[in-house]
Amino acid sequence: MTDKILKDADARMKKTIEALNRELSSIRTGRASPALVEHIKVDYHGVVTPLIQLASISVPDPKTITIHPWDRTIINNIDKALLKSDLGLNPTNDGNNIRISLPALTEERRKDLIKIVHKRIEEARVTVRNIRREAVEELKLSEKNKELSQDQSIRASENTQKLTDSHIDSINRIGKDKEAEILEV
Repeated sequence: MTDKILKDADARMKKTIEALNRELSSIRTGRASPALVEHIKVDYHGVVTPLIQLASISVPDPKTITIHPWDRTIINNIDKALLKSDLGLNPTNDGNNIRISLPALTEERRKDLIKIVHKRIEEARVTVRNIRREAVEELKLSEKNKELSQDQSIRASENTQKLTDSHIDSINRIGKDKEAEILEV
């Protein structure tokens, strides 16, 4: 019983970390990456669709991203979606492709990006803590229903806390790495 609860909590915490990694990969550092734009939602004939499903995204050089839509009729929609995104990008549209030249990050923009990273890190920590709380509540309910002894419940709660601490440490490490990447000139 306790193993099932702990495994479920561990799996959910790992998914939180994976989601955090995906989110942080979309935060711009000093170099171009398809991950910066592939998550951007574009209106495709009334359906909001991620850009990666509508176009090929390439990086011809470290400061440029090229987007080649498979359906040329939506190139203006892609352009609008890029302008509306919070990435601060200025796309140039030549009718067939969209080019995005990434300017060098200013000190002010780096600080803004670090604030965004801290916000995402804190959201991930809160999610992991909520998973821990739910697991502990489930353990207490099992104890109340006489499915677990008090000792088993306490031991499982301690293991849940250790699991939470290790995942919070992973989240903090990911945040420090991303912060260092943003500050890198």
